[in-house]
Amino acid sequence: MPNDFHTQIIEEFRANRGRIAMFADDGRRLLLTTTGARSGRPHTALLGYVPDEGGRLLVVGSAAGADKHPDWYHNIRANPQVTVEDGIFTYPAVAEVLAGEERDQIFTRIVEAMPGYGDYQRKTTRVLPVVALRNAQEGPPMMGSFGETLKAIHDAFRRELASIRAEVAQAGPRLGAQLRVNCLAVCGGLHIHHRGEDFGIFPAVLAAHPELEPVVERLKAEHETVARLIEELEVAVRTENPLPQVERLIAELEAHLRYEEETIVPALSA
Repeated sequence: MPNDFHTQIIEEFRANRGRIAMFADDGRRLLLTTTGARSGRPHTALLGYVPDEGGRLLVVGSAAGADKHPDWYHNIRANPQVTVEDGIFTYPAVAEVLAGEERDQIFTRIVEAMPGYGDYQRKTTRVLPVVALRNAQEGPPMMGSFGETLKAIHDAFRRELASIRAEVAQAGPRLGAQLRVNCLAVCGGLHIHHRGEDFGIFPAVLAAHPELEPVVERLKAEHETVARLIEELEVAVRTENPLPQVERLIAELEAHLRYEEETIVPALSA
């Protein structure tokens, strides 16, 4: 990719919160910034990714099936400390090259969901590396005020749920292994987020704004509803036809997020 075009794509990604006009879909993409193994300078690459259990993100060193590993892969072998930009958050991460049975199993499930990676593997004799990116900090980065950060977290969930709905609708009644992981990853993230609100954010809001107690009680009740839908979805993705549960979860969550942003976010922003 020509350097000026590469720079343009990166700038567009950052300006449009991960959206790039030349791609017809809103697939999962990130910017990975590594440190040059020889130059010591930052090197940024646009990569597709898939979620993994435990909050990891998985990327493949496909280089479109070229016979050489991409530069970013050589860089992380020399220095695994990287920066990830997902379109909403930017955070430090640690890159781990997967090996052996773990690499093979994960690559198989990625290819099941995204056959293009299988095509790239068939083009070359090298084994395409699979790399896991793990957030190196606790919790999401702050985006200005607490209210702005909470809104950004909500936007990240909205985007992920939209991707999952599209994937589930396309897959039909039965999901492959990677699509099940995608669903379970967002379910786990929602559960952790809501527990953080119940035991961290809401007590702080009530301490400063006791008049918001009815609002907080309603939000806690909605968390219980979302938790029940998550449990139903976790069962459905292991059987068949999870789309109705996905759509119900998205509808409930969208209404919940709108109400929270109308009531709690102004107090946190202040």
